[in-house]
Amino acid sequence: QVQLVESGGGLVQAGGSLRLSCAASGSIFSINAMGWFRQGPGSKRELLATITSGSSTNYADSVKGRFTISRDNAKMTLYLQMNSLKPEDTAVYYCNANIRRGRDVYSYWGQGTQVTVSS
Repeated sequence: QVQLVESGGGLVQAGGSLRLSCAASGSIFSINAMGWFRQGPGSKRELLATITSGSSTNYADSVKGRFTISRDNAKMTLYLQMNSLKPEDTAVYYCNANIRRGRDVYSYWGQGTQVTVSS
């Protein structure tokens, strides 16, 4: 059994910052690429940022320069530092991880954490 547990969401004023965490636990051999997504009301789930096992990163244009993705492989934890938040960043944020269990790799999702940015 593998679980991804997110934390760190909440209510913040525009211009503020939040740091999301996503901790993996369970029967894990290794974790490959990880990423953060978000889904606003009435919107499709949007890919925000990805990070490889070697910590190479990529960002969506909408968050580039404001958000920073990072990971601690020893703690099996993914982070998203969000700065200069805007009301349009309001959404449920999800982490995703590609986890090797034995010979196979599976994609797992966190339960989501709400981020609300007030103007």
